[in-house]
Amino acid sequence: MFENHTQDLPEHLKKYIVEQNYSRYTPQDQAVWRYCLRQLKKFLSVHGHHSYLMGLEKTGIDVETIPKISDISEKIKEFGWRALPVSGFIPPAAFMELQSLSVLPIASDMRTIDHLLYTPAPDIVHEAAGHAPILVDPEYADYLRQYSQIAKKSIISKEDLDLYEAIRELSDLKENPNSTADEILKCEKNLIEISKSMTHASEASQLSRMNWWTAEYGLIGDLKNPKIFGAGLLSSVGESKWCLSEKVRKIPLTIDCIQQGYDITEPQPQLFVTPDFKNLVNVLNQFSEMMAYKIGGKQGLDKAIQAKSVNTVQLDSGFQISGVCSDYIFDSNKNIIFIKFISPTQICLNDTEISGQDKYYHAHGYSTPIGHFSISSETVGDTVTTKYDSGFEIHGLLKNIFIQKNGAKIYRYSNATATYLNQIYFQPDWGDFDVVTGNTVTSVFGGPADRIKYGETTDFVAKRVPESIYTDEQRKLFQAFQNTRDFRTKPDVTENNISEIFKSYQNLFSKEWLLFIELLELSIKNNLSENLITEIKIHLNKIKNQNSQLSSVIDDGIAFAHE
Repeated sequence: MFENHTQDLPEHLKKYIVEQNYSRYTPQDQAVWRYCLRQLKKFLSVHGHHSYLMGLEKTGIDVETIPKISDISEKIKEFGWRALPVSGFIPPAAFMELQSLSVLPIASDMRTIDHLLYTPAPDIVHEAAGHAPILVDPEYADYLRQYSQIAKKSIISKEDLDLYEAIRELSDLKENPNSTADEILKCEKNLIEISKSMTHASEASQLSRMNWWTAEYGLIGDLKNPKIFGAGLLSSVGESKWCLSEKVRKIPLTIDCIQQGYDITEPQPQLFVTPDFKNLVNVLNQFSEMMAYKIGGKQGLDKAIQAKSVNTVQLDSGFQISGVCSDYIFDSNKNIIFIKFISPTQICLNDTEISGQDKYYHAHGYSTPIGHFSISSETVGDTVTTKYDSGFEIHGLLKNIFIQKNGAKIYRYSNATATYLNQIYFQPDWGDFDVVTGNTVTSVFGGPADRIKYGETTDFVAKRVPESIYTDEQRKLFQAFQNTRDFRTKPDVTENNISEIFKSYQNLFSKEWLLFIELLELSIKNNLSENLITEIKIHLNKIKNQNSQLSSVIDDGIAFAHE
């Protein structure tokens, strides 16, 4: 069954998909889900985008239990999407490519109770209760598809990848209850160092900012009274309330949002407000006009060289050269006349690798002159001279000519020497010299043209969030949550039932506030004595006095118990 869900995905994306393994959710996880969803539904029925509550219903997301991602997938098929489970953070390029295929990746992990208000790592509350419901709005879904199609063409830098890895490691550690303070501190220092060493904002980085200020933390409507539509806000009890306060600055959404960085591990001090979802597409299109995949030429090559990552240079002949571009030469008119790659390189047409032009054949890199040329003979086996208008010259044995379906050619020389302005750019002992035809660089875009044939790149590393290891004490706590949960379905809950459990919890789990919130709710719903209700509230107030950070969640829980 699991394989059936992934069989039509590109091979390089399959490794990010995991099985949800529903049995690993503990009764405490279920209680945290229930608390979050009750809070969110109440607040967002007033302050969320009008499609949010309708979206929860149409995606089958229920307050009482953590959803099965397969069930969500069945529901959102109606809107042209499907959902697949992933583990924690996946690389941005993979996330965007999945979305461009109308696949919503849903992190199957569940936040801990310590991060109930805000989690630094993706989890099923964020993905399922945040992203999925807004997909029912057709204008927003259209924006998300267009964004993903454009984002997967963006150039991502090696610096971006290092930063992403540092953020992923820190977020996973913060969410893992078994992490130590020293481990977290070490990762925090590493993230700070990497952030300070960043030299530029790549296209992928700028687009990630746009995604952050729209799909993750976007507000919509009137600047003075906006509604929430970003998944990061829709799934955060704490930030959904914080974001609308005067403490958070509200800024009209324009193309300038790509200049505003963010800290993924902290609440945001400012947010952007779009008047409507159509404006998201307008801003996206403005940015796309500046991207290398549209402008090509010298500017596009400069972006690729600065990135130091695998990208694709496309010529007007249709040839696509994928690798780490390291250098180029241009003439007095700024025309590109030579391109060099220093990594394993593939050559493609129409995003399909050409036979014999894979990264193993070009394992040590690739270079080629481009532009108009004349060749002394096109007879295979002749020793020929090829002269480019730019001044490049190739002299050697014409070993073969590979003519493509569109008429473009690859000339293979042996024993060849390539020169320009008295400098040697290829020499005989380097092996055969394959030269593609083409006059201009029409596009430069992120990643290899044929990702499947190119194989693993550093931006597509798959890692799993390690499964938690629980102590005997934790397992006893989970059983207590389950026992309390079971009482909600029993018709004959008595004073003695709850009183006995309350006393045992006071002894065994005195600081577990959510347990006592659930007991309070049971007592009120079953019309138990005011004395018992008061005792439970007194204990909750005692927890508040011992930990002021829990005041708001406990107060909100008490309010819900009375509803």
